Amino acid sequence: MHVWFRSPKPREREESENYYLNIDEKHERQRLGRLEDAATVDLSIVVPAYNEEERLVVLLEDVRVYVQTRRKTEPGFSYELIIMDDGSTDKTLDVAMEYARMHGMRELKGVQHVINRGKGGAVTQGIQSAMGRYVMFCDADGATRFGDIDALLARAEETQQDGLVVAIGSRNNKALSDTVVERSHMRAFLQWGFHTYVTILGVRGVRDTQCGFKLFSRKAARLIFPNMHVERFIFDIEILLLAKYQRIPVVEVPVNWHEVAGSKMSIVRDSIQMALDLLAVRLNYLLGCWKIAPSSVRSDISTTTAEQS
Repeated sequence: MHVWFRSPKPREREESENYYLNIDEKHERQRLGRLEDAATVDLSIVVPAYNEEERLVVLLEDVRVYVQTRRKTEPGFSYELIIMDDGSTDKTLDVAMEYARMHGMRELKGVQHVINRGKGGAVTQGIQSAMGRYVMFCDADGATRFGDIDALLARAEETQQDGLVVAIGSRNNKALSDTVVERSHMRAFLQWGFHTYVTILGVRGVRDTQCGFKLFSRKAARLIFPNMHVERFIFDIEILLLAKYQRIPVVEVPVNWHEVAGSKMSIVRDSIQMALDLLAVRLNYLLGCWKIAPSSVRSDISTTTAEQS
């Protein structure tokens, strides 16, 4: 059956993928944290990166300037920046570590996957190692202005219920604010078509499901990411479905975004593949092929919620 054929199971981590590099004096790999443990920093920033040696520095500089500015008014602000090198064949991780050395960024942690998982897999593995009170992921190209994280954090604080909330950046925001979005007509058209398709398949109430700028309370991340299956581009939809099934509040926040050259995504080919993958994801949950792990579901939510949606 086609649905069963498209029911992926993420591979287990290689032992080396449980460790990270930073710029400590010993230059030794250190063991990653665990999402199930108590938070040790205010914010975890997870960056999936595949062959991003040319574009990554823009984001790193954006994050560094943001932290410097925030610490002027909030000296105790703490964070970690987890670069998930997803099996790159270029010098992505070297570029990240060199930038960290140049600017004394001891908070930067570099993780290297032995084999490419895909963007969703890199995000999931990174978030499951995050130690922040809030956990976010953002794209490596710096297309979204990183300072917009303050708007997501503010809305998350306003919207959270019992410590649960997901705040997602939105590029479909003309009706919401005066933020700036710059993208090609082709990308805009395909996004519109994809949004219509997503709505038909039951993911409603979100204007922009695919923006690579999403924030989670630690409690919400614990409920969502241990249950993730999808490791490619459509993983954003599974995140939103898992939030819906577990009644986690989701709030959409306008962000400033511009299209950056050098994307690894083929707009037409990958859009078709994403449409097929989305159908498979929805059917896997509806038919009960995928279930939400009982240990990760709030006590007031039945494991049959997904099947009844």
